[in-house]
Amino acid sequence: MQVSWWVELAVRSGCLDDFEKLTGEMVSSTRSERGVLAYQRFISDDGRTVYVHERYEDSDAAVAHLRTFAAIFGERYASMVERKRFAVFGDPSDELRTLLDKYGATYPPAIWSVSLLGLI
Repeated sequence: MQVSWWVELAVRSGCLDDFEKLTGEMVSSTRSERGVLAYQRFISDDGRTVYVHERYEDSDAAVAHLRTFAAIFGERYASMVERKRFAVFGDPSDELRTLLDKYGATYPPAIWSVSLLGLI
């Protein structure tokens, strides 16, 4: 089952340029990963808030991504931003929840869900 998340980050003062460079490195690294369906970053007009949207084929793909992220980028990333919100959607495995909990993730329950894939 697919899993995704939406994260709101506050960029620390003076870190936007470095964060943009780091994001480029992260995008390059993520391109070679299996199971990544969406890996998007959006920034507010004032450059203080970054919105992250990521979607994976399944929990295993998300776990593999998070392990790579933590090992290569985690420390630098954490020094440049502060997480404000982290909402996870889908049905993450226990292993994935354990990793996401370290980042302050929340898991809003689905009240209704339908897949539109294949209906077009």
